[in-house]
Amino acid sequence: MSEAMTTSNHEVIRAWIEAREGRPAIVAAPGKAAMLRVDFGGGDEDLKPIEWEDFFKVLDDDNLMFVHQDMTSEGSTSRFNKFVPRE
Repeated sequence: MSEAMTTSNHEVIRAWIEAREGRPAIVAAPGKAAMLRVDFGGGDEDLKPIEWEDFFKVLDDDNLMFVHQDMTSEGSTSRFNKFVPRE
């Protein structure tokens, strides 16, 4: 498995997500802050699509970094990603 990389660069994040046919999304739970997610079209009913501008506003306002992996240990394109607090 290739190592995970971390970035807050909007262009890098958008390029990585779009290269995997993903879309920006949030999970909006009543009474809780919205959580960023990437929607790869898996039919998750909890995911709500949002515009890129709104996606990056949440990323920056919540002071988050995007952790992602380019390739799996088998050499295929990885979709591994998560959002973590900036240090």
